[in-house]
Amino acid sequence: MYRFLLSWRWAAITLVGLLLIPTMIRLGFWQLHRHEARVARNALIGRNLTAAPVAFDSLSTPGWAVPTGQTWRAVTAVGSYDAAHEFVIRGRTEPGGSSIGYFVVTPLKLADGKGEVLVNRGWVESGSDATSYPTVPAPPSGRVTVTGRLRADETTASSGIRDRGGLPDRQFKLINSGQQAKATGAPLLGGYLELASSVPAAGATPEVLPEPEHSDIGPHMAYAVQWWLFTALVPVGLVVLARREAKEIAAERAKAGQDGELVDA
Repeated sequence: MYRFLLSWRWAAITLVGLLLIPTMIRLGFWQLHRHEARVARNALIGRNLTAAPVAFDSLSTPGWAVPTGQTWRAVTAVGSYDAAHEFVIRGRTEPGGSSIGYFVVTPLKLADGKGEVLVNRGWVESGSDATSYPTVPAPPSGRVTVTGRLRADETTASSGIRDRGGLPDRQFKLINSGQQAKATGAPLLGGYLELASSVPAAGATPEVLPEPEHSDIGPHMAYAVQWWLFTALVPVGLVVLARREAKEIAAERAKAGQDGELVDA
């Protein structure tokens, strides 16, 4: 009754099933690894955000590349803003919203003379058109103490944003201390500070960016389990299909036998 399993059709069905099993196992492990990476990222962010703030210039020097383990570290900087070299970053989404605008980045000249730090002061709406410089609240004058999060310089690879030339004056695609150091000649420390608070408190300011989400572990573990369940269902499905076809063949033979008996009668 199961000789049909030797047919070319069933050979093809079985081959597809055998190919699906390792593929879905690998997809399950891929989702598991994404889950593990997200858990590790959240743990890193949580540790760095709750660590005691350290001076930005105790970590960074000009040309320094922020290591992954230091990203989101709570940092402080004391100095005065260099509003003359302020610039904006195009194509950035409003915190918690969907509007596209600009990040406002202002260099901070450190009081200890060790250089300057790029400070992302937050988000503002777009100007009247794509080439106009947006309306930006002026930074506080005089000496300030800023506290925020250490971020790595953006690159086309890390940001997912293409860096194109020919942009209007003081508008850029990326926050990159090396790029700005070449443009201005300032001794900019590597990385930048994403502003959380300022002392003394400023008046009107760009919309301050919130802390990154680091409690949600995402759906990747559930997806991994789903792929492995699908893997287990492949052989079960083959057995069910084979038994169903065997029953259909048996029913057809029984019906043919009954028809033959009627003809003989």
